[in-house]
Amino acid sequence: MTRSRAQDPNVCGVTAAIAVIDGKWKTALLWLPESGPHRPGELRRRLPGLSEKVLTQALREMEADGLVHREVHDVLPLKTVYSLTTFGRELSEALAPLSDWGHRRLEKLTEAQPAS
Repeated sequence: MTRSRAQDPNVCGVTAAIAVIDGKWKTALLWLPESGPHRPGELRRRLPGLSEKVLTQALREMEADGLVHREVHDVLPLKTVYSLTTFGRELSEALAPLSDWGHRRLEKLTEAQPAS
C-alpha cells in the first residue's frame, strides 16, 4: 500500500488508517510511547531487529502523519524525545480491539495445530 493512499480522500477510512500504520514496526512504535516519551535509542533497544535507518524513517513518517511529536532539547549532546500526540493516542485506542481480535485468532490457530 502506498503512503499516498493515507491522504486520498476517496479511499475507505479503514484503508486510510492502515496506510498510516503499514509496515513491520509502526504498530509497536505506536504502543511503546503510550507510557511516556522515549528516546530513539530506547525505542531501538526495546525492538530487537529494528535498524536505526528504519526507526528514523518510521518516526519521520509517523511525525508527518501527526501520530508522534518530536522534541529536541538544546543540550549537548542533543537529546531527542518522541511522544504520542492526541491523534496518535486516539489511533492506539482504536487499534486495541483489533489487537485483541488478533490475539484470539492466534490462540485459535495454536489450538488447531496437531499435537506433535
